[in-house]
Amino acid sequence: MRGFLGFIVMIQGVMGFVGQVFFDGAWGLLPHWFELPSAAYVGLFAAGAALAVWGDAAKKRKQRQAGAGAV
Repeated sequence: MRGFLGFIVMIQGVMGFVGQVFFDGAWGLLPHWFELPSAAYVGLFAAGAALAVWGDAAKKRKQRQAGAGAV
């Protein structure tokens, strides 16, 4: 679940940053509720990437533990 949420947050961060820096306004859902600076969208992308990596590492750790217990 962390990986999925991280992916969604990453998408929102990228869309907000690209829309705000290269076009006339931020894209995605967040601009409908908040007015964030471009640096905040970069931070959202980083937080989403961290969540995705954390979720993937937890999934791999769980698979290794399940594989070691089966032997």
